[in-house]
Amino acid sequence: MVRVELPYHLRNLAEVRGEITLAVSGEVTINSVLDALEDRYPELQGTIRDRATGLRRPFLRYFACQCDLSHQSPDEPLPEAIAVGAEPLIVLGAIAGG
Repeated sequence: MVRVELPYHLRNLAEVRGEITLAVSGEVTINSVLDALEDRYPELQGTIRDRATGLRRPFLRYFACQCDLSHQSPDEPLPEAIAVGAEPLIVLGAIAGG
């Protein structure tokens, strides 16, 4: 089981509290985790990644095992600690401005 932490506004949209646990089939990648997340919570479709391009939405970042994974290929395998549920995949809302 893969653990996912979402920012408050996405948890609110999906009507969940706290961390989400998902069963991910096949290789554990950002895309496979997001596919499982969107299958379980269809209201999140298009909120984390663009529906047409599949690209990460601006102002959202992916973190795992204290590393920023936002710019790696979304089809690259995630660290083993994520795949076995020891660490969560964190979707974090970035802040910009001055």
